[in-house]
Amino acid sequence: TFCFPDRAPLPRNMIENSMFEEEPDVVDLAKDPRIHPLESDEIEYEPRSSRLLVRGLGEHDLDEDEEDYESSARLLGMSFMNRSSSLRNSASSYGRSSDGSCALPSVRTLCLGAFVMGIIVSVVMVIYFLPKCTFAKGGCHKENQTMEQVYPIATDGRVFPWAGVRLPSSVTPLHYELVLHPNLITMNFSGFVQMTITVNQDTNKIVLHSSGLKIEGAAITLAARNHLVQVLEYPTHNQIAVLVPETLVKGQNCVLMINYTASLSDSYSGFYKSSYKTKTGETRWLAATQFEPVAARTAFPCFDEPDFKATFLIKINREKHHKALSNMPKNVSTPIENGLVQDEFCVSVKMSTYLVAFIVGELQNISKDANGTLVSVYAVPEKQDQIQYALEATVKLLEFYEKYFKINYPLQKLDLVAVPDFQAGAMENWGLITFTETTLLYDNETSSLLDKQIVTIVIAHELAHQWFGNLVTMKWWNDLWLNEGFATFMEYTSIAKTFPDLQASEDDDKFLYTRLKAMAKDSLNSSHPISAKVETSEQVEEMFDSISYEKGASLLLMLKTLLSEDVFQKGTIDYLKTYSYGNTKSDDLWESMNKIKDKKLDVKELMKTWTHQKGCPLVTVTNKGKQIQLRQERYLRSFSSGSSTSDTRQGAHYYLDPFCMSLWILIEKKFVRISTFYSQLDTIEVADEVVWIKFNLNMNGYYIVDYGEDGWAKLINLLKTNHTILSEKDRAGLINNIFALASLGRVTLKQALDLVQYLVTENCTAPVVEALSQLDSIIKMVEKRELLNLAKAMKDFIYSILQRGLKLHLFTEEISPKEITGINALLGLMNIYSVQVCFVPFLQLDSTVLRTFLFGSLPTDLMKTVFSVGALTSDGWKFLLDMYTRASSATEKMKILEALASTYDVRKLIWLMQESLQENSIKTQDLPYIIITASKNLGPHLCAWNFVQENWEKLVQKFHLGSFTIQNIITKTTSHFSTRNRLREVQSFFDSLKDKGSQLRIVQEAIETIQLNIQWMDRNLGTLQEWLRNRTGLS
Repeated sequence: TFCFPDRAPLPRNMIENSMFEEEPDVVDLAKDPRIHPLESDEIEYEPRSSRLLVRGLGEHDLDEDEEDYESSARLLGMSFMNRSSSLRNSASSYGRSSDGSCALPSVRTLCLGAFVMGIIVSVVMVIYFLPKCTFAKGGCHKENQTMEQVYPIATDGRVFPWAGVRLPSSVTPLHYELVLHPNLITMNFSGFVQMTITVNQDTNKIVLHSSGLKIEGAAITLAARNHLVQVLEYPTHNQIAVLVPETLVKGQNCVLMINYTASLSDSYSGFYKSSYKTKTGETRWLAATQFEPVAARTAFPCFDEPDFKATFLIKINREKHHKALSNMPKNVSTPIENGLVQDEFCVSVKMSTYLVAFIVGELQNISKDANGTLVSVYAVPEKQDQIQYALEATVKLLEFYEKYFKINYPLQKLDLVAVPDFQAGAMENWGLITFTETTLLYDNETSSLLDKQIVTIVIAHELAHQWFGNLVTMKWWNDLWLNEGFATFMEYTSIAKTFPDLQASEDDDKFLYTRLKAMAKDSLNSSHPISAKVETSEQVEEMFDSISYEKGASLLLMLKTLLSEDVFQKGTIDYLKTYSYGNTKSDDLWESMNKIKDKKLDVKELMKTWTHQKGCPLVTVTNKGKQIQLRQERYLRSFSSGSSTSDTRQGAHYYLDPFCMSLWILIEKKFVRISTFYSQLDTIEVADEVVWIKFNLNMNGYYIVDYGEDGWAKLINLLKTNHTILSEKDRAGLINNIFALASLGRVTLKQALDLVQYLVTENCTAPVVEALSQLDSIIKMVEKRELLNLAKAMKDFIYSILQRGLKLHLFTEEISPKEITGINALLGLMNIYSVQVCFVPFLQLDSTVLRTFLFGSLPTDLMKTVFSVGALTSDGWKFLLDMYTRASSATEKMKILEALASTYDVRKLIWLMQESLQENSIKTQDLPYIIITASKNLGPHLCAWNFVQENWEKLVQKFHLGSFTIQNIITKTTSHFSTRNRLREVQSFFDSLKDKGSQLRIVQEAIETIQLNIQWMDRNLGTLQEWLRNRTGLS
């Protein structure tokens, strides 16, 4: 039984009121976070709380703290003079006498003044005639004299011999032998790692990564002799330095051995603990890993960068009743002391540290052979009956990838494991892919068709990584898109060939929504190039966003359409075969494409304009008789008094954009091929005068099109009279583009609203879902300004144009995945309104689905929406909470939890969030879903935002600063704020965090979004009210 406090009135600070706001503070959005990679000749400084030791006179100023100067001076054998000391002269001032006349200075004063002036003149002359370098920061040096760096301080007070965030390249690991013993009672683990290392440059140190590990001892083997070595630790960079007794010489190999202990992590990264309950209510524990991007260092000392590939021999000491898994097949199991068993796994292929994985716990599996590879799916014993579909899908997809890439999967086995506590969604560890339960398990009774689609997509994505990311890996995280963009692209390509009935291919709506999502983020000044400079852990974490995933996939689709499917596939195969077991950068992919295609097009020159610049193009089309004039600029939603679309900080963005002008366009009913568009301005001649024109067929191109006032008028008329002449993706694209242009002020909101009225005759899903996405964003801003009558008028309008399609699809015997997506989007937007105007009219329908609904069995595809409606009542909420505690299916529990979080009762919502944060009856991994769901509703949205502020440190401790989860929490809780008071509140909160959040790019995005919302409301609120008033009689 769960008790709640007595009902209390909603606090006034939970309601947003913008009637008496002050003018906004000036905010400069042009300032991106400073990202300066540390070059080899640069010096890196520590926070003010750290002390610096100096070796040699560096070229950079020291910290102004006098203690730092003093310690530095003592090391150099210099005398120290206090900079704060000053001359204490008894100055004789010139004053007035009592009668008001000026008193003359004494002779003594005149002499003293002359003496001081003489000293000053002498000093000036000395400075003038000395060499200019004398007083430079570095002083005068011989030409061959090198400058020494400023080094940080290790934890024991000694000098740490490396200042860079990135590791030095003086040594490279060749092989790791790792022995681990996780204790699932004490929740600690002990480890021993033995690394075979080759020396690339003469050095007297080995610098590598370690984080949160207690180093018990270390030794190095040189010339067959073991030497104990000292280990210095520098936690700020997660680095340790091993000081070797003699200089390591280039070409030499050595063996480094380290013993250590640590605790299993309480978060979801590194080597962490996870729990689940048995059917009898008993809690069981297991240990699992999540190392991407920078957490392998928390499980064993290592060279934790993608370019340091090596082989691994892993041994796990475990209890007899546990099962251990790792990347490679098990080689042998041996009983050892204390009743433990040691599982030794085969030596791995050459791979990066972030792909290493191991799991220890009670797991059960089913297996199947796929072309010589043993495929197994694991889950906790209570969910053994939910893994069959994943096994079948994996085998089918694995066979497709082997044929498509013409490279067999290189390992003997492939394990897929559903981990009870897992935040990443899924992780492509080579040979041991880990998943959250909702993305791998499928329950035939409670899982929906959309659940099956999600499971299949995620498996397809992770299997693609076995080639893109594992076999061939990016050199550094700046090119993460080579992993994630390709995996995202291939998930759609593979499903089109293997599971066409799931409607999740590149030709279906889901990939379209992916492209539109990426362009929305990319339109912000806070966006980043797809290949961006990153160095710190937080910067690396932030690369896991829709730019790396969705934009990366979108660019690959654009390139494939340009080159042809055959050329693209052959270029991909060449890339994988050329760089197998190696590391690459973006240019390597383009070079492989250049080998295959004709010589007229330089793919490398073409694509660098897309990967090295942020944003997407805006192409303006002007039609004059037989001429079509084109202008290209960056599509930028800038916060300003005007509607500028150029990035003033970096100059004009000219995109060499052959795709947008290299394929077919639609002129009236004719498909016409036009020449490639490389410049900012161009003119196309056509045979006949043009009535209307549609660019970017099927939205395959990554750009926005503005047709001008006359062009839009013609297209709006076309949609109202004969919309099927355009494909459904083209219709969705027009909706997206016109609302995007309305946000710039390039078209009016009235034009955008006039266009979507054609939806009254629309039967397809893509245009409906896109229109709902655009209108929902407006409704959320209006509601959170407490303009509830206006919000209701908008919902009335939406229902009036979409009710025909809803009635047509809601209660049919078979509903396709696309139709389910559209129905859920509409009912989710309408929420409580759905009960009044959507469900009641259907109670009279005679359909099989309706009858099962009335007798208590919900159609699984609509379960989440119906649960959300039921949770709006107190009795319904309590019923669902009880249902949640009894449910065994992870997908069913998630649907119920999202419904519970949809409540407008803030006391219930606060209880949910606290219960999840403390990991009582609700897992902490589900807390982000609760916060994000609550953020959608008026009242609860401020409750969620307040919760984030009050529990920020706990959130970043659990989910890590910069992670995708933290990014999502920030954007979802703030994205619909549209008042200056909220803007100041958000800015003030993140400014107060300093290095605990204020530096994140996602914080800039959140602030920029609020500013754009304010601008949108200032510009369009009156238009919206007038338009709805004229249409519905809104008062």
